[in-house]
Amino acid sequence: MKIQNVPFTVTNWDKVDTVEHKGESGTSLWRIVESGNIRVRIVEYSASFIADHYCKRGHALFVLDGDLQIKLKDGQTFLLNRGMGFQVEDDDRNPHTVSSETGAKVFIVD
Repeated sequence: MKIQNVPFTVTNWDKVDTVEHKGESGTSLWRIVESGNIRVRIVEYSASFIADHYCKRGHALFVLDGDLQIKLKDGQTFLLNRGMGFQVEDDDRNPHTVSSETGAKVFIVD
């Protein structure tokens, strides 16, 4: 990732509005800051959250709290706990999806 056209910015995440996204089950609350060519988010997944799609976009993700399951389209699954994360490029061949049994809070840059 090459970050371009992003001036130095301090973000008070408590003052960023949340946007609700419904999953196949459960909901996620996104706080989004976009600048230049990047999007930075804090996402809170409810308990029993299951995404309603596979994502092809590249991300760097860090789990702040809770547990998150990542599933690749090829069937591989990964359980991430607090302090863990993943990185993936834009990938049309093997997109990923997310779910959480207990709920989770993550920080994402894409």
